[in-house]
Amino acid sequence: MKTLQLLIVLLSFSVLTKAQSIADFTLPSVTDTSHFTLSKARGKFIALHFLLKTECPYCMRLTHEYFEKAMTLPNVLQVFIKPDTEKEIKEWADKLSAGDALKYPIYQDANAKLASRYNIPDGYAFHGQLVHYPALILLNEQGKEVFRYIGKDNSDRYSFEKLTAKMQELNQQNK
Repeated sequence: MKTLQLLIVLLSFSVLTKAQSIADFTLPSVTDTSHFTLSKARGKFIALHFLLKTECPYCMRLTHEYFEKAMTLPNVLQVFIKPDTEKEIKEWADKLSAGDALKYPIYQDANAKLASRYNIPDGYAFHGQLVHYPALILLNEQGKEVFRYIGKDNSDRYSFEKLTAKMQELNQQNK
């Protein structure tokens, strides 16, 4: 058990040390005609939600939770990202309410290239596939990574309440 705990700590440390600022990227939305471009979104904090590939009820629940509460954090732009095909994302997004899908597009990270650039570990076995772990990467107003959370499994997610507390902490540090 101690070996497993040590391995998790070392993995977490290595992932954090590999964190990098990415100059720019663009993701296409599958649920509307928009595109998310990092350089155009600067000026707000950006929460990049890396959702799991394939059908995941925890992704749906997390996304809906953030959709309902996002307006209470107006200085944070919520960006929901899936590595699936366009067809798979559309089918998944059809399960969202119509209003949610219009307010918050679901962006495609084809072949999880952006997840790899952010050094999100992959190799998580889920629904017969190996996928990247679920993650939240928080970028500051300049697009620099200031926080990351990598889930240990499909149910390990960074709740909206935790993000609210993290934002309060970051705002206190900036005073």
